Amino acid sequence: MAMKRCRLKRSNNLKQLEIMGRYYDGDINGKFMFAVQSSSAADRFGSEGHNNYLEYYFDEEHLPTIKEELSILKPAWEKVTEFFKDRNSWTTEQQEEAGISTQEMSDFADYRLGKQIEECIKEEGQCSFQAEL
Repeated sequence: MAMKRCRLKRSNNLKQLEIMGRYYDGDINGKFMFAVQSSSAADRFGSEGHNNYLEYYFDEEHLPTIKEELSILKPAWEKVTEFFKDRNSWTTEQQEEAGISTQEMSDFADYRLGKQIEECIKEEGQCSFQAEL
């Protein structure tokens, strides 16, 4: 039985910032946010990557950790989402003028990944993917 791939739902308020970056592929697919998100970003949600590619597997047992991490990341998600409301690219100067730290930008990107993992587990009961190093 083939597993359905879970896709990150696009927000009307936020254009996907997927011009440059490294990919992850499996039950969920996407790109890590260029220059702010590590290939090992999914480690924080309770599973560790392996090999030249980081291989991740999550299931319902990971949901408490995922929910906890998402609650920590949500303030950055909200702040940076507002910043990207009317733009799909940015400069360091714009980021600094908006009072957004590098850590907040990274947390924003990780929140997107965490929500994608969470939604996939809720829909399929599990989520696995490979991340490019």
